[in-house]
Amino acid sequence: MKTTVILVVLFLNLATYANNCTAQEAQNNSAQSTRSTALSQKGVDRIVKEVHHELVMLPFYGVFDNLMYKVSPDGTLTLLGEASRPTLKSDAERAVREIEGVERVDNQIKVLPVSPNDDRIRRATYRKIYGHSVLSQYQLRAVPPIHIIVENGHLTLEGVVARQMEKQVAGMQANSVSGVFSVENNLRVEND
Repeated sequence: MKTTVILVVLFLNLATYANNCTAQEAQNNSAQSTRSTALSQKGVDRIVKEVHHELVMLPFYGVFDNLMYKVSPDGTLTLLGEASRPTLKSDAERAVREIEGVERVDNQIKVLPVSPNDDRIRRATYRKIYGHSVLSQYQLRAVPPIHIIVENGHLTLEGVVARQMEKQVAGMQANSVSGVFSVENNLRVEND
């Protein structure tokens, strides 16, 4: 009888201890989420810089892909854009997931359909744009700033150029590629 009472008392003490530990963990988690929802502008800027670095360092990120992102003050990182290879979508998410301050990754990168015709248009557009004397300087960068996005024969130019004339030349070169159904020139001029 005495052993049973001791066991019951031990069990009650253990249960109370476990409840206290669980309550303490809940308070700690609540404090952590309060801290994580309060990212300062400096914290957001640091995350943006690290995300940019991680994305441009991806081995298969290139001129036929367009990766964009936005960081919310609550620590949510949203990946956007288009990828010509399915693996780039998962590689991008994996690369940014462990950045300090990133609480959640919302991967909205669109994987472009596999198409031999789209691949032909991509290559032809690349040659037209980066083979032009006005734009050839941009070809020398690790990730050239003019991105060529092709989806089912529709071509979109994304990225940044230094002058309005370069944007116009890129648009004209893209329009001269045979087999393209439409061209959308979303290039931004750096100083505008």
